[in-house]
Amino acid sequence: MKVWQFSEQAYHPAFEVPGPMRITLPQNHCDPVEAGRLINRYLDEYVLADELGFNIMINEHHAAATCMSTSCMTTLAILARQTRNARLLALGIPIGNRANPVRVAEEIAMADVISNGRLEVGLVKGAAYEVFMSNRQPVRFMDRFWEAHDLIKEALSNEGENFSWDGEFFNYRAISLWPRPIQQPTPPIWMTASSGSSAAQQARLGYVCATFLSGAVARSVFDAYRKAYQEAHGRPASEDRLGYLGLVSVAHDRKTAFARAEQMKAYFTTAARLDPQFRNPAGFTSVKDNVRILKAGPNAIRPRLRDGSPLPSDPTIEQYIDAGLMFVGTPDDVFGQISRFYADVGGFGNLLMMGQAGTLGHAETVENLSLFSSEVMPRLSELSVAAPDIRYEAFA
Repeated sequence: MKVWQFSEQAYHPAFEVPGPMRITLPQNHCDPVEAGRLINRYLDEYVLADELGFNIMINEHHAAATCMSTSCMTTLAILARQTRNARLLALGIPIGNRANPVRVAEEIAMADVISNGRLEVGLVKGAAYEVFMSNRQPVRFMDRFWEAHDLIKEALSNEGENFSWDGEFFNYRAISLWPRPIQQPTPPIWMTASSGSSAAQQARLGYVCATFLSGAVARSVFDAYRKAYQEAHGRPASEDRLGYLGLVSVAHDRKTAFARAEQMKAYFTTAARLDPQFRNPAGFTSVKDNVRILKAGPNAIRPRLRDGSPLPSDPTIEQYIDAGLMFVGTPDDVFGQISRFYADVGGFGNLLMMGQAGTLGHAETVENLSLFSSEVMPRLSELSVAAPDIRYEAFA
């Protein structure tokens, strides 16, 4: 299993400001000197992750104190130079929001050559609220997304003459990438999915499918991917085609691990702080999906505990563990929890590990990454889809 270190690179002081954390939070709450200190701290932690044997994942958000990475390709260009071994994953680039897909292709190619071919690229729809920040129309958003996708792939893989593009949303007289990416025809492509239908589409394209903090729902996502992949390609999907994102807090004793997990829990509480008018702009979600969501009721999109009940609105750390959103405890505890979850969802080959989240400090993050690297990561080759023979004690 590959393990990818990930942090949303939050601006911690804003967590104390009441109200929404995105779009309407005034930027005068940001001290740029403190923001620079934090961003450089996160970069140091990514460099450490490279030294410890992790791969690296970066995302991006906009007008959000919860994530200061406003361009994952800018961050990855820095890390392409500062790291030596890690695969570098952008998960992802919200290409439906971007005004210039050719510029996206240029950034991908540049980071790939700087890293000597270590880049992996996630092309994602992005968050609904960011439509307002990008000034794009939410109606027919996915049509725009797929045209941008096709154009980026064509630009990255072109080995012939320069070409033009006359599309519905984008038009270019001449497209010529300098430099071209090392990895041909393109660096590995990822997408994210929270439903079986999206996963099946990604399987047919042969892309890596990742699901974030979905708990038991990951099983249906991965099963749909495996079924569609077999039908489309005539062979089973290997586990490296599937990825899952969860939070990890590991320490030599449970008390310390749980204390750190409480700090990381702020990631969940701040994510919910968004004005309701920005959650689902008209046209961004299809009519079919909106009908399905309304019929299913308010608990439909909530992760579920192992007994099938919805995750409470203010969960305990134990409940986050039970739902498969967090892996917390000693190295043995964390390995056991990952083993159980791995078996529950039928296996996956990429653990997208939030080793830093919420207000977790630098020293604690360093210890978290170091202990996971030395005590948990070497054991991940033992994972099996057979039910693990592990007894779970109730956490005190």
